[in-house]
Amino acid sequence: MTVTAPLTRTPAPEKPAHRDGNVLRWLGAYGASMIGDNIYYVALSWAAVQSGSPSQAGLVMAVSAAPRALLMLGGGVIADRLGPRRIVMAADAVRSVAVLGVAGLFLATRPGLWPLTVLGLVFGIVDALFLPAVGALPARVTGRDQLARVQGLRGLAVRLANVVGAPLGGLGVALGGPAAAFGAAGLLFAISLPLLMSLRIRDLPDDGGESGAPAGNGLADGLRHIRRHSVLAPLVVVIALSDLGFVGPLNVGLTLLADQRGWGASGMGSVLAGFGVGAGAASLLLAVRGRVPRAGLVLAVTMGGGAVAIGALAVVPRLAAAVAVALVIGLLAGLSGALCGALTQTHAEPAYLGRVTAVTSLSSLGLVPLTMPLTGAAVGLWGTGPVFVASAAICALAGVYGLCRTPLRRAELPA
Repeated sequence: MTVTAPLTRTPAPEKPAHRDGNVLRWLGAYGASMIGDNIYYVALSWAAVQSGSPSQAGLVMAVSAAPRALLMLGGGVIADRLGPRRIVMAADAVRSVAVLGVAGLFLATRPGLWPLTVLGLVFGIVDALFLPAVGALPARVTGRDQLARVQGLRGLAVRLANVVGAPLGGLGVALGGPAAAFGAAGLLFAISLPLLMSLRIRDLPDDGGESGAPAGNGLADGLRHIRRHSVLAPLVVVIALSDLGFVGPLNVGLTLLADQRGWGASGMGSVLAGFGVGAGAASLLLAVRGRVPRAGLVLAVTMGGGAVAIGALAVVPRLAAAVAVALVIGLLAGLSGALCGALTQTHAEPAYLGRVTAVTSLSSLGLVPLTMPLTGAAVGLWGTGPVFVASAAICALAGVYGLCRTPLRRAELPA
């Protein structure tokens, strides 16, 4: 008598993220939302300048920062408890309704600053929920081995949104005023909703990951998960230091440097374009390859190289050289930033990803805005050279810290 072994079904291998319809629907929703975000900020800034004084316009632009920073950690808890797709859909629905409502006001009358202020507050609250949920969603739509590639695709979507969104916002304002630009942003937020509804959401694994314990639902559980994780704990420090040293010089210092060198607004735009091309190339590399060998070591080394390039930007005299240096900064900083996101995605347990993303986003949104006025004041006191060198030293410290933490230095992305 012959005994036939039972047939076992071999699991189908994961599709590469750039060929997976589920991932591409997520990417389309995310891209539409990001382009809408860029159009919204152009429309808001223009409407605020037209409706009030420069100081009032600045207040309207900054009013969303406080609720976003104060509520971000709570937003991470909500994303993990209720599910990130539900939160992202609710956030885009609220943003669509709010922006279309303000567009209607501008069609009917000249409403002044109060609806813009309310709109800014709404966006700050919604961002506190949206940003952690966006960080937690990729782990629900693809396998762990594709999360690094998804991070690269996400970086490409951000670059595309930055390139396309602002010109579309300016075109909308030029053709139909703030109402047209707000209306376009609201429609893009709405476009993301059916794409999000069509996603296939994966169940979370039952294990507790590195800690060996089931995932808890509270904020303290999320912070404990980060603190006890050998890779995430130093990675959060590296992200905070790199943002602290990088964003001030690029946003404020570069403007003052371009003015000092006589490059003008067009020259500054060329330098920013060089940075964008480099960062986009880094995201494309990760999206196509899917992983970078010895990711933790590459992360620390590229941060160190990017720090040297940031310091060099303050001493190059010619615009062409500055554009070339900015291209190098974009490539190195873009790769290190993409690796930070990829390591966060692949090493955090999916049940904690909302809270982990909230902590990393809070370090960017809570610390970085403080560096901008400080950078401007420091340039006024000591000039661009010393300030860029100090900022480069902070970025270098992030790279050195990453090299000194063995678990992070040896961290790998899934094969």
